[in-house]
This record gives sequence, structure tokens and C-alpha cells, in this order.
Amino acid sequence: MNAQGEVLNELPAEKTSPGGGPDLPVLDADAVTVRQGKPFTVDSRDGTGRWRVNAVPHQAPNGPLDAAFNTPVNVVVAASLSQVDDIVNEIRSISATVGSVLLCVLTSVGWLAVRSGLGPLTRIEETAAAIAHGDLSRRVPTLAGPRTETGRLTASLNGRLVQIETAFQAREEAEARMRRFVADASHEMRTPLVGIKGYTDLYRMGALPTRESVDETMERIARESERLGRLVQDMLLLAKLDESNPPAQSAPATPAPYPLDLAPMDLRTLAIDALHDIQAMAPTRSVSLTGPDEGKAASAPALADEARLRQVVSNLVGNALNHTPSDSGIRIGVGSLDGRAVLEIEDTGPGLTADEQERVFERFYRADTSRSRSTGGGSGLGLAIVHALVTAHGGRIELRSAPGEGCRFRVLQPQLRIES
Repeated sequence: MNAQGEVLNELPAEKTSPGGGPDLPVLDADAVTVRQGKPFTVDSRDGTGRWRVNAVPHQAPNGPLDAAFNTPVNVVVAASLSQVDDIVNEIRSISATVGSVLLCVLTSVGWLAVRSGLGPLTRIEETAAAIAHGDLSRRVPTLAGPRTETGRLTASLNGRLVQIETAFQAREEAEARMRRFVADASHEMRTPLVGIKGYTDLYRMGALPTRESVDETMERIARESERLGRLVQDMLLLAKLDESNPPAQSAPATPAPYPLDLAPMDLRTLAIDALHDIQAMAPTRSVSLTGPDEGKAASAPALADEARLRQVVSNLVGNALNHTPSDSGIRIGVGSLDGRAVLEIEDTGPGLTADEQERVFERFYRADTSRSRSTGGGSGLGLAIVHALVTAHGGRIELRSAPGEGCRFRVLQPQLRIES
């Protein structure tokens, strides 16, 4: 190009250039000088491509060319960007394809991750629905590690569900015990009441013609009345103990808030009195006073309600006398064992089976079915009262027995430390 921007020569020709060659702006001497040799991009003449262009001033050399170029010229070099654009377009196409595939993959992975993360929450929802329909045994499956938030939530919920199920079971058991207690109490009270009513009907009908028959009937009415009175007293005592004691399955470690007249006492005194009572009530029986597990009887100081513990010992002695043959021996043990005051009653009777031992402290339960209500058997409340009173003192009662080996009831009370 000359200084006015007119094309003097062009290589290659326009027909062979991509897009008809570059669509150059006016490149006179001033325009070339301003550009300072910096490349720039222009479109092709037909608008289908792009060209990279650089223009620099050039002085023709001395020689034959001087005749043709007797003035300064500008040399313009242009390179087509068609291949570059094709590569860029291909890269864009590949990038778009890869990006779309990657987006789909990431979306799928994210969906699976969210689904996996929400899976435990779905299980929690299903478990809650099952519990709402009454299935308290359902638990949330452990689908996450214990250190994750979901794992900790699952463990916490399962712990709460165990507590709820336990509470419902305890309530159902308490209601069942109450229904059984009311039914058994009604039956027990009906027996002496029927006897009293029968004797009074005989008297009113004139079926007691002699003074002796009247006196005998009055004695029977008195005995049935005393039996009914004892039954009512026992039931009232158990009702009071129920207000302060937990269920029999879990004896407390400290005394329950039952109104006891606590005072220092020695269990050995109760043991000696029980020995004398047995000798008076059953002179033919063999009875001995020893320490716990044989040995020598010793002092067993405790802080207790003496009247209530006497009732405990009386019930245990009565149980041994009433449910063993008349020739069975009885041993009374008293002393200290492992920091506790101990008093035990052991007999050599027929003993109890494992099933009977599990139920022996239940109310109105009788292991000896041969001694029914009609034959003068007990009410079945004696050992239940023993358990409740010992528990109220903060102690516990243990039973060791086997068929043919007798029974040993051991009362363990917190031992009272006596300062020297």
C-alpha cells in the first residue's frame, strides 16, 4: 500500500483467499504510524471469517524496484483465523458436551447423596407412623455412623422410644396388677362374708335350738370377722406402701417415704423372740438360733421400725409353720454380712420350684394349693407385705430354695454403725 492506503499489490489473489480476503480499513501512512506495528483483527470481505492483520511502514531498497516504488510504502500482512476459529468452535462444542454430561452426572450424584442423606429421616418418619398405630416395639434403623448428626439423632430417638415403651409396659403391668388385686381381694373378702351371712341366716331361721349351738355359731362368726378384719388391715397396709414404694421388681437403694417410726434396734432381739414364739406354738418342732449361713448368732444393729419388722418376722415364721410338715426343722439366723444387718428364716420343708419363686411375693399367690381358702389357708398377702415393708426400710429380701431342699428367706437391712 502506498501512503494514501491504496493497494499496490496483493498476494495471494482475492479469489484464492478465504472469505475473499480481509476487509481492511483505510491504512494510509498516518493510520499505520498510529498502530505502531501492533496486530489487529478484521472480518473477511464476505463476513464469514476473521483475519489477523499487521501493518508496518517499509522503504523500498535501492535497486531496480526504485523505479516502481519511488515513494515509501506500507506492508500489510494478514493471516486467516479460520483454522483458529474452527478449533475454538470445536473446543466450545466439546466443552458444552462435557459440561452437559458432567452436569447430569453431578445432578445424579447430588440427588443420590440427598436421597441417601434423607433416607434415615424417612425411616424415622416410618417408625413414627408405626408407633402412632400402636407398635411401640419399633425402632429407628441405624443407617449412619454414631458420630454423625443423623446417627446421634437415631440413637437419641431410640433411647426415648425405649423409655416410652417401658413406661407403657409399666402402666399396663400396674393396671393388670390392680385388676388382679381387686378381683382377688373381692374373692378373699367374699369367703368370710359368706360364712358370716350363712351363720346369721341359720340363727334367724331358728336352726340353732340349743345354747351350745348358738355359742359355737357366734365363735365361728367372730373368727370369720377377725379374718376379715386382718384381711382389710393387710390390704390397707399394702395400699399405703404402694403410695411410696416403686414396683417390686426394683427395690430402692434408700428408704422410701413411708411413715416409719425409725429407731436404733438390734435384729437379734427379734430373732430371740421368734425362737420363743416357735417353741410355744410348735413345741415338737426343732428350732435353732444361728448366725447367717449357720455360724454363731451375733448382734445386728439397724435403724428400723421395730413394730413393722416384727410383723415381717411374724409373717416369715407363720409361713414356715403353715407350709412345712410338722416335723420340719426351722433355723433362725441373725448377724452381720457384708456391712448389712441380716435376719433369716430357713426351713427344711418341700421347697419351691423356680416358677413359684418368681411369684411367691405376688399378692394373693399361694404356692401350696392344698391349703385353699376354704381349709383355713392364709390370704396370700403375708409375703407381699414382707417384701413391701422391707423395701420401705431401704432393705431387700432374698429367697433361696429348691424342690425338696426347703426355703431360706433372708432380710438384709442397712447396718447401723454404733460409735464406741
